Amino acid sequence: MHTRGQCVIILKENENNLIDKTELTSLPNIGKEMDRQLRAVGINTPAELAATGSREAWLRIRAIDASACYNRLCGLEGAIQGIRWHYLDDSLKKELKDFYEANR
Repeated sequence: MHTRGQCVIILKENENNLIDKTELTSLPNIGKEMDRQLRAVGINTPAELAATGSREAWLRIRAIDASACYNRLCGLEGAIQGIRWHYLDDSLKKELKDFYEANR
């Protein structure tokens, strides 16, 4: 469960889970351009994104788009978790920032 102010989001482990959906754009943070880039690097479904992980997916995108930034990395992680990237835990954001700095 993730909380933000008065808003409570509960992700269920069932057929309604975001990761079970078939379209990448059904995930938070994944728009048309991110969808296009993920498909270009061989990631076609939310399940494939989850199996690949945000860091590896970002590295693949970075190989085809030098402008891939920290926010894109966070967006991928948020998509996997089913939340907007702004709501990622601060300690995870720090880990992602360190990864980004080491691989940019």
